[in-house]
Amino acid sequence: MVAGGELDNGRLGHRAARAPGVGVLTALEGAGLIVWHLAATPFIGRRRLRWGTVGTEASDPLPGDELVPEPKWSYTLGISIDASPEDVWPWIAQIGQGRGGFYTYQTLENIVGCRITNTTEILPAHQHPVVGNDIFLHPTAPPMRIDVVDPPNALVLFGSPADIGAEQSWGVSTWQFVVHLGHDGGSRILTRGRYDHSPDWKSRLAFGRFPIEAISFVMCRKMMLEIKRLAERDT
Repeated sequence: MVAGGELDNGRLGHRAARAPGVGVLTALEGAGLIVWHLAATPFIGRRRLRWGTVGTEASDPLPGDELVPEPKWSYTLGISIDASPEDVWPWIAQIGQGRGGFYTYQTLENIVGCRITNTTEILPAHQHPVVGNDIFLHPTAPPMRIDVVDPPNALVLFGSPADIGAEQSWGVSTWQFVVHLGHDGGSRILTRGRYDHSPDWKSRLAFGRFPIEAISFVMCRKMMLEIKRLAERDT
């Protein structure tokens, strides 16, 4: 079996699963959604910042919030999965370029040079993320650093690219993955991003809300739906 391709995986009793985000039509879907969300930002942007959350989830404190204590903007997305946190965690643990991918629009990401391969299986070599290790989103872009690992509940990535790190121009962000036990015995996944930046144009472009938030929403929503599909397939 090849990670990112069709999976038989009879060894684990899984039925075949398609690789997330592969194909021209899927790439067009992702690109179309990004364009639509960019245009719709003035009308739906605030609701999009809390997509899928219930109750107070969008404002509840999560591991990693302290890394960007006063963000200029943030989002929290949520989804329910009919699988235990222990069954969801392996898909989160292996996230990253050169690892398990991001379960998003693989073809679209690779058009812009990400060199992503989205796996459809659990990869033993990438099941033990270590605090301080780097997670790449793009092979030539500054990585995010693993700052919190708490299996099966939390993985937190922290980013502050060196080229934005000067005293006059800086930016920081987090990408937080939190898995809670659901009320029905399944799981709730929350994904949060927190961003702070200086006022200059370079920092605002790299860490400001527009256009990052609309793009991040489309990609994170796809990622969460695919993690749900893969985790539920395995239960």
